[in-house]
Amino acid sequence: MKKYILKISMAACLVLFFSCEDAIDIDQVGRVTADVAFETVGDLQDGLIGVYTKFDMKREVAMAAYYTDETSEGTDSGGQGRTTGHIFNLNATSAAASTFWYNGYSRLNAVNRLIEAATLIEDSDEKNNILGQAYALRAFAHFQMLCYYSTDYTDDSALAVILQEAVPSVADKLLRNTNGEVYASITSDLATADGLLAEQPDVTYMSKDFVLALRARMAAYRQDYSAAQPLAQTLLNKYPIADQLAYRFIFADAGTSEVIFKLRRDIGDFADFQGNSGSVSTTGWIGNVFAFAASTKTGAPYMEIGRNLFNLMSTDDVRYNVNVGIESTVAPDYTNTTNYREEDVLLVGKYVGKVGQPLLNDHKVFRSAEMLLIIAESKAHNNDLTGAAADIQVLRTARYNAGTVPALQVFASKQEAFAAILNERRVEFAFEGHRWKDLKRLGARANQGVTRDPIDAAEFGFTLSLPADNYRFTLPIPAQEFQANPELRAQQNPGYND
Repeated sequence: MKKYILKISMAACLVLFFSCEDAIDIDQVGRVTADVAFETVGDLQDGLIGVYTKFDMKREVAMAAYYTDETSEGTDSGGQGRTTGHIFNLNATSAAASTFWYNGYSRLNAVNRLIEAATLIEDSDEKNNILGQAYALRAFAHFQMLCYYSTDYTDDSALAVILQEAVPSVADKLLRNTNGEVYASITSDLATADGLLAEQPDVTYMSKDFVLALRARMAAYRQDYSAAQPLAQTLLNKYPIADQLAYRFIFADAGTSEVIFKLRRDIGDFADFQGNSGSVSTTGWIGNVFAFAASTKTGAPYMEIGRNLFNLMSTDDVRYNVNVGIESTVAPDYTNTTNYREEDVLLVGKYVGKVGQPLLNDHKVFRSAEMLLIIAESKAHNNDLTGAAADIQVLRTARYNAGTVPALQVFASKQEAFAAILNERRVEFAFEGHRWKDLKRLGARANQGVTRDPIDAAEFGFTLSLPADNYRFTLPIPAQEFQANPELRAQQNPGYND
């Protein structure tokens, strides 16, 4: 444990090195330069740990929770999210716009400096493995940014983000690259990573299977299902769907069944603190997206499960037991309560926390359940509606109690199939950061956008719905960026120029 803390401390020092370099390229007296910071492969490993600390899923979880239909107000709400996500108030000065932009480039800057510093270190298998992880992280960072700022994942000519494959100069005034250019860079980085990575049994580090998973997700987002389906099948063969007990262990951080990759969070590390509440720019405990102290009635829950999402879940489904906090109070007839806020308390239970620290959990990034639903999505796209239904049934059979599995669905159209897949993803990946992007890429095909329960909308003043083709499913370039790079203003996303 002491050795691990020492590595985190060294990583923090290297994060400071990266952060200082983020600000400006000025030679200062006493500045720690790359040739001093990185002298051995051990230094490079510590630098890699520092890069990992810049990656998290908490902001993704918050974005999906606040700007879609995953949540409603909790009993201890002070209005968090009410004037932003829950009414879809999104513009170029919003925290969401700047959060994913600046954090994305902070990650890219750090990983590029690590890759550059590696040229100073003698070649070895250990160095190659570190570099492989760095290239995989760079690919992931670019893809995450593209997901938020591209208007259309399937259009290679659409604008994405500013590609950053090297450390830029402060004098650079770069413009946005196209999806096709960013996808090409990601594909190249993943190929490089795959050639450098050693076999890695630890799911908290970049691995060859992470490369496969990112390729599968990217192909599905692009609707390149001829590539997505076999990639997903390869991973599903290696990571079978968890049974009910193993599924519970996944979210208690007591097991890694069906987990392909996750970001580790430990008591006493850089993420062990209470972050700011109700903001997409939050940090700290991942469960702090929903509650101040714990996922209990006395833990000051300020966000609860949205009623429309809750209505999709069955008590015969293990996902209900994971998603819904154990101290929840479910009103038998929630539409006719006299005090809806107090009589229908639907706590988010997915991030109970670790023993000794509520709300602190690992961040799950890739699971084999996603691969199974990518296969179903591929079949629906290719008009194999029976096959898509069968794949959904495989997941439900694993999740529901014996004898309670819903009947096999029969789809009359692709739209029905995509709607069923979207609903299954809504339950399976609730509070894991998928919903906003899922609506963006599948909503129109499923004829489904944000759909909140009328009681939630009326009680808390929420906007009832948002169609999937609304411009708010693409983030604006943050307004601050135009001060340093005025020409970028002409590339602002549609809907945000007024």
